[in-house]
Amino acid sequence: MRKARSVSEIIKRRIGDDPELRRMVAEETTNARVAQDIYDLRVRAGLTQDELAKRVGTTQPVIARLEDADYRGHSLRMLIRIADALGKEIDIRFMNTRGPSRKRPRARSVAR
Repeated sequence: MRKARSVSEIIKRRIGDDPELRRMVAEETTNARVAQDIYDLRVRAGLTQDELAKRVGTTQPVIARLEDADYRGHSLRMLIRIADALGKEIDIRFMNTRGPSRKRPRARSVAR
């Protein structure tokens, strides 16, 4: 077995083919990336958390939470407010994966 050379290779080896574990890692990676993006944009704009909070119409602790990689409560509405305050726009993409993580029954409407 060859030695893994990157963090992503190590993670892929550890996860294996477990779809639930893959989903969890993807979710945590997304949370960390969003938090880092908010932090990076704020710092590049030369703003403190308090200054960004005032521009967004919220408080400094809210910005601190949003910049925490462990935070799971990102709302699209708040991300848009942050983007507006920083002169940016949000770009959301749905990307192909290996397949659905699990099959869900399709919702059916019942006409009466």
